[in-house]
Amino acid sequence: QVQLVESGGGLVQAGGSLRLSCAASGRTYRAYAMGWFRQAPGKEREFVAAIRWSGGSTYYTNSVKGRFTISRDNAKNTVYLQMNSLKPEDTAVYYCAAREAMGVMTSQYQYNYWGQGTQVTVSS
Repeated sequence: QVQLVESGGGLVQAGGSLRLSCAASGRTYRAYAMGWFRQAPGKEREFVAAIRWSGGSTYYTNSVKGRFTISRDNAKNTVYLQMNSLKPEDTAVYYCAAREAMGVMTSQYQYNYWGQGTQVTVSS
């Protein structure tokens, strides 16, 4: 099992920044990659970004490219999501997820473990 704990959410004005953290514990060696997803009220959960533990390849959804950066600290088993130039449409609960195998990085159904989520609210 892999346990994930997110932190760093909050309320910020449009144009501001936040950094989310996701600390992994347990059998972290089983994790092939980590991802961030988000779910806004009344909408389906969507992919935001992902990173492979080995090699550090990154993936982003188009709407956050150039504004968000995903990174990892292998020694701390922690993944970060730096969010700049935030927009009201970025408001959502953000979830950290871990997957054990290769595949379609953007598919939530291929992630095996999930955190409890952290709220991000961007005011206009």
